Amino acid sequence: MNLKKLLLRRIIEIFVVFYIIMTILFLLFHLAPGDPVSMMVDLTLTPEDVALLVAQLGLDQPLWLQYLYYIKNFFTGNFGTSFHYGRPVIEIIGQRLPPTLLLFTTATVLAAVAGIWWGKLIAWYKGKPVDTGVTIFALVCNTLFLPWIALLFIWFFAFRIGWFPLSGMMTPEIWVNPAAGFLAKAGDVLHHMLLPLMTLFVVNTGAYLLIMRSSMLETLREDYILTARAKGLTERQVRNRHAAPNASLPVVTSVGLSLAFSVNGGALTETVFSWPGIGRELIFAVSNADYPLAMASFLFIALVVLVANLIVDILYAYLDPRISYE
Repeated sequence: MNLKKLLLRRIIEIFVVFYIIMTILFLLFHLAPGDPVSMMVDLTLTPEDVALLVAQLGLDQPLWLQYLYYIKNFFTGNFGTSFHYGRPVIEIIGQRLPPTLLLFTTATVLAAVAGIWWGKLIAWYKGKPVDTGVTIFALVCNTLFLPWIALLFIWFFAFRIGWFPLSGMMTPEIWVNPAAGFLAKAGDVLHHMLLPLMTLFVVNTGAYLLIMRSSMLETLREDYILTARAKGLTERQVRNRHAAPNASLPVVTSVGLSLAFSVNGGALTETVFSWPGIGRELIFAVSNADYPLAMASFLFIALVVLVANLIVDILYAYLDPRISYE
């Protein structure tokens, strides 16, 4: 199957799966307990005003008609207005998405690079003390409970030592100061980001390291590795040019999906560090029955994950010519 046919088939599959997800979310939110109108209504409003609000939201329409409007509005870019903020949902997502992408994409890339590098090296020294020590360390990191390690880091590095801010993404005094330039503001964001970045790096690196080590050990048993050695190539060349690129394929899948799921912001991480991202906003929207904001956030995350799967499939085809999609 050539690349064009692969893309066409995957795009059709993504459309079908995404449509099913949209339908399930619509039904789940309508079956959920609670009434969004009652949470919006001011006690001073008259019953006539409440009825007008219900009509404006379209909640007085039959369920099938609400579903049609829901599908139409989404594909025309109308995500509705947030019940809580009273602003278009697309504006809120646009504000919350960049901080999430900045933190979690940076953390995922750094953890993947470190995991691939260390996994490649320790697999080469299988059975030796360095392999045992690093593997145990990776297992410990991979099993850490993220909120616990985050709170521990906050207590030690921010509260006790005072190296980093306790929470947030920026210092208001710097950002409202007209004399503060770009470098000062960027440095302030970086200063706030280092502690959650360090937390995510410690927790995620172990998983990539273990995946790379396992894949590398399997790759070293392949016939073409024996052939490369028979040609007189150095151990470094065999490891870096022949074994490592093929062994990194499972890590590519893991990194691709991690980047996709990072769009949701790791709600727990953003909540612990008070990071103003889309994950924390999603928790707030669900807790306060802000249905337009919650549904748009869920659908956006689902779409990114589906597209990430497509990108991983394409990368596989380029990284390993042996893979066939027929």
